[in-house]
Amino acid sequence: MKRDLSDKLYAEAQKLIPGGVNSPVRAFRGVGGEPFFVQRGRGSRIWDVDGNEYIDYVGSWGPLILGHAPAAVVKAVSKAARDGTSFGIPNALEIRLAKLVREVFPSIQKVRFVNSGTEAVMSALRLARGFTGRDMILKFEGCYHGHGDSMLVKAGSGALTLGQPDSAGVPADLAKLTLTVPFNDRVGVESMISIHRNEIAAVIVEPIPANAGLYLPKPGFLEFLRKITAAHDIVLIFDEVITGFRVARGGVQELCGVRPDLTCLGKIIGGGLPVGAFGGHAHIMDLLAPSGPVYQAGTLSGNPLAMAAGVAMLEALFAEPDLYKKLNDLTAELAVGVAAAAKDAGVKLAQNRIGSIFCNFFCDGPVTDYASAKCSDTKRYAAFFHAMLERGVYLAPSQFEVGFVSTAHTSADIEQTVGAAREAMRIA
Repeated sequence: MKRDLSDKLYAEAQKLIPGGVNSPVRAFRGVGGEPFFVQRGRGSRIWDVDGNEYIDYVGSWGPLILGHAPAAVVKAVSKAARDGTSFGIPNALEIRLAKLVREVFPSIQKVRFVNSGTEAVMSALRLARGFTGRDMILKFEGCYHGHGDSMLVKAGSGALTLGQPDSAGVPADLAKLTLTVPFNDRVGVESMISIHRNEIAAVIVEPIPANAGLYLPKPGFLEFLRKITAAHDIVLIFDEVITGFRVARGGVQELCGVRPDLTCLGKIIGGGLPVGAFGGHAHIMDLLAPSGPVYQAGTLSGNPLAMAAGVAMLEALFAEPDLYKKLNDLTAELAVGVAAAAKDAGVKLAQNRIGSIFCNFFCDGPVTDYASAKCSDTKRYAAFFHAMLERGVYLAPSQFEVGFVSTAHTSADIEQTVGAAREAMRIA
């Protein structure tokens, strides 16, 4: 695999950008070595600046459910750009995208667009505090909700990959307002709410956590959260930045039937462009300025390019009735093949999968929470990652991130990936 130009660019980037990257997990610290620099993507494949080709299972960390450069999205963005890239003035595409979101999320009566998942979470938490008049937030260990100060307490994603689940620069007094319990721990939730019953503004959760690897809620756990928060007038927030439109059109809420008070979205709704959103019951959302006293604003919020990309993406998803079944079947084919490769090589592997999201943990399993995810053999994962990369397959450069299958992936891609895994497992 050629690396000359990537190595040159990375050396230059480190002189100009902290760590040489603009988001920590891209630096390959979780697997060792140095990152490659991408040149272009098409369908299920990406090419780096040295001309190496890879089957991509990262998909820009989830947004690219239609694969790279889907024609409908590229056409929509190109058309919007010809009319202007930014105005800071309302545009009709905001209304169209809001209708598409509301169409499949019954819990969302009103929605506000922002520029990232982090911004959506920060804004939703402020709104919950403003609505309840309380200050404390309850979150779950290993759930990552962006890099806002209140959420970098026992977080997942890049913070976990770097071995720093808490961040420097977060005031201790602010961190004290964030309570944490293990995911799936009903007793822990009950205990925290009992102790702080009149202080907790919101319980925020990834209904299917996908930032410390991937693990699933136990039967009834999400229903339990809905019941106990309602009983204590606590705002329930579902962070569906990853799972929204990914596990189903209506996200986890469609699968489990639980309706939170507020929902945070991102990734897929931007069609690959920077977008986030939060929405929920009208009587809560109407507390936002200019209607109410909770201030939130953004110069680029509702940007016409991002709105155009999001509309094109969601319309394409809504147009194909069997799309999610096809994604599920393809991802299952991949999981079965990789599991067989591990078994044949005598490698311990625990797999979690939901829809088109998958994670392979190098451990005995089962993986059900943050603690069990951390039992994974990260050195073995690193060896597997590099062996796959050498064979033209790009997986997440961290044991604690997930993989994504897109509609652009084919059975031939899966077959090639499984073949690479059979060789890589013997090396790992």
